[in-house]
Amino acid sequence: MVSAPTLTVIRYTALFSGIVYGWSHRRSLQAAHTAHKIEHAEHERERLIAEAKEAWKRKQASKGKDSIVTDPEDPRFDLEKLFAHWEKAV
Repeated sequence: MVSAPTLTVIRYTALFSGIVYGWSHRRSLQAAHTAHKIEHAEHERERLIAEAKEAWKRKQASKGKDSIVTDPEDPRFDLEKLFAHWEKAV
């Protein structure tokens, strides 16, 4: 039979070992999660930049074709050009 002081030492050693293992395991999981979040943010930023570039290209391409201003608040707005453009489209 194991004496009481030896059993106490074994129990506390097991407890301390479990705490140290849990701390180190959580730390490694947290580091992996943080790296994944950073990578996801970079990919999201790249996707948004690519989307904005495509939108800008479409805007520039459509602007050069007919250059019709459809915003009535814009000082370059011309109602007659807009009606002529709509008549050509139909």
